[in-house]
Amino acid sequence: MTSASVTHSTIDAVWRMESPRLVAGLTRMVRDVGLAEDLAQDALVAALERWPRSGVPDNPGAWLMAIAKRRAIDLFRRNERLDRKHAELGRELASEQAMAPSEVDSAADELIQDDLLRLVFIACHPVLSTEARVALTLRLLGGLTTDEIARAFLVPEPTIAQRIVRAKRTLAEARVAFELPVASELPARVSSVLQAIYLIFNEGYSATAGDDYLRPALCDDALRLGRVLAELMPNEPEVHGLVALMELQASRTRARVTASGDPILLLDQNRALWDHLLIRRGLAALERAKVLGGTLGPYGLQAAIAACHARARTADETDWERIAALYDGLAELSPSPVVELNRAVAIAMAFGPEAGLELVDELTDEPSLRTYHLLPSVRGELLAKLGRLDEAREEFERAASLTRNARQRKLLLDRAAACQVE
Repeated sequence: MTSASVTHSTIDAVWRMESPRLVAGLTRMVRDVGLAEDLAQDALVAALERWPRSGVPDNPGAWLMAIAKRRAIDLFRRNERLDRKHAELGRELASEQAMAPSEVDSAADELIQDDLLRLVFIACHPVLSTEARVALTLRLLGGLTTDEIARAFLVPEPTIAQRIVRAKRTLAEARVAFELPVASELPARVSSVLQAIYLIFNEGYSATAGDDYLRPALCDDALRLGRVLAELMPNEPEVHGLVALMELQASRTRARVTASGDPILLLDQNRALWDHLLIRRGLAALERAKVLGGTLGPYGLQAAIAACHARARTADETDWERIAALYDGLAELSPSPVVELNRAVAIAMAFGPEAGLELVDELTDEPSLRTYHLLPSVRGELLAKLGRLDEAREEFERAASLTRNARQRKLLLDRAAACQVE
């Protein structure tokens, strides 16, 4: 790999980590989320032009923000609004300079946190459709491409691109303020916020594309946003249910990949590597959700499923019948083809591969799963357990052709090869 390609890979990684904070901070300054993203993209272009020659700066996030601020000043100068905006930026810089370095860092961290949460609620504003809210939040908060969001939604990429463009236009036309909603508005808006946060987490937990199986920075962003939301809405059971689910799933991170970055399936993981602090936090959040809600909602039920895995000291001790029952409840409360696929896996583990395969076969004509690589992957696993190795190999190969993640593709091709050897 050339030095230029290494630099470009570094820029891509930096952008993934810094773009949500950059867009959030710029939105606070310019009060226009579409303009903020344009300014952030300008800063990215500048980085792509300069960093291959000058090297990546020590604080790339600050560099990108400085460039974006300059672009903003240039823009407002052209629009004859320089004096007011320049004064705002000047006051911000002056207040930072008046603080001690430790105070600046602390204040900046708090400001970034507030900005990100405000950006979540702007992206999930009631003037937008639910689909647009989630797509825009993933774009702005997760730094995901339209292709990655489309795969998360199982819809065509142009559909997502149109949603994002229309969403930003709608927000601008409605002059949505950069502020948190008042208390009376929070319950009505929290559902789409939770969905967006969890989709961000999922993209980090199992990347849809690229060379890395995990994107821990996205999981960290989603976890932080979830925890902040739990503090903001301490009496909402599903907020705690989502936090519990993310804590419990994130507890497996260190055990989910090899030293070289290849995925390790759940039943093969070294459970000694699971993060027991995150497990305790997750179980505590799940208990709060139960106490507050009486019955669990969709996120709480998924957290209860994750808790079954967390409590099992070995894979053989997993209570699959309990998990299958929880999936029955989830399928009734929040039905979807993906839930049915996961339920089929649980049924197979609890009652045998034949029972699971029967359910999976009912999903093969489901339009939304036609390009979903986990459908043939699950079917391949069940066929392999039944000794139907030629069919299993074909399913693994088909799954490998559908995934855009290099690590997942390698795993699936290895499974296909194993079916030929056996």
